[in-house]
Amino acid sequence: MMDTKTLSLADIEDLSLRALVAAGTSLENARPLAVATAATEADGISSHGLAYIPIYCEHVQCGKVDGQAVPQLKTTAPSVITVDAVTGFAHPAIDMGFDALIPLARSQGIAVLAVKNSYNCGVLGYHTQRLAKAGLLGLGFTNAPASIAPSGGFKPVVGTNPFSIAAPGPGGEPAVLIDQSASTIAKSEVMKHAREGKPIPVGWALDAEGQPTTDPAVGLKGSMAPSGGYKGVGTALMVELMAAALTGATLGIDASPFSGTAGGPPRTGQFFIAIDPQATSDGGFAALVARLVDTFHAQDGARLPGDGRNQRRIQARVDGVAVNVATLEKIEAIIG
Repeated sequence: MMDTKTLSLADIEDLSLRALVAAGTSLENARPLAVATAATEADGISSHGLAYIPIYCEHVQCGKVDGQAVPQLKTTAPSVITVDAVTGFAHPAIDMGFDALIPLARSQGIAVLAVKNSYNCGVLGYHTQRLAKAGLLGLGFTNAPASIAPSGGFKPVVGTNPFSIAAPGPGGEPAVLIDQSASTIAKSEVMKHAREGKPIPVGWALDAEGQPTTDPAVGLKGSMAPSGGYKGVGTALMVELMAAALTGATLGIDASPFSGTAGGPPRTGQFFIAIDPQATSDGGFAALVARLVDTFHAQDGARLPGDGRNQRRIQARVDGVAVNVATLEKIEAIIG
């Protein structure tokens, strides 16, 4: 049984911040990543939370990420913002981009943000829901190192490549939050099982010959199973076009892994679209989304994408979050 310790969200943010700074990250770059880590733990997505802090720190120390990078922003067209993350963390680059994207989308009705030379952006839905909280419909795409093979093949050509959409709702929380990868499960979940020595369910990953496996280590050396077969491959390809080709970032087939120390910076990308519903729906957006949401909630036992995160977040603010003691020990060793 895994030993856990309950921490407040403030404690999680503080630990993350101190570890990142101790590893060589500037305070300006560490803070948005620490805030996102606490939010991710609150959402119940532990595979992308504190467990990633030792990896982030290792990557700063080995040069996969430039912890001192200063992102560079440009406006390249009336509704287009670009940010070069210059091999630094994705979170400060996205923060810089959002500061320009949100007011631009409100004034123009729609605006886009393209981020290149970036790194793992963590939970994509964390970013799109920020757009929704600003009253905008937010769409996000991020590519990753290749881990999904094409239909009929066995050699990875595209990453797990998540996409996300968040719709604004009443009370400051998204009415709908869709956040899903092109694989059956996020690769970080397979990595988590490998760290904990647990088998994975059939259908999560494939071995090097394209056959199902329950051994996470074998799956990590093979490929991730695409969600819905060829449809998952199509989703991954769509995201690759949006997050890599449109941004000028590195394709997944050329990107170094997000895990381990092999290779230099992955230089992957993110792409966000922010839309002002008032500019497109003649004021009808909120009522239509409310009716759609109510239709889901009217069915006993039915789940609407995003509901679980909202509920866990509210509970975490009161009760804190149970975190892995072994992970805490790694983080405390980094802090010294």
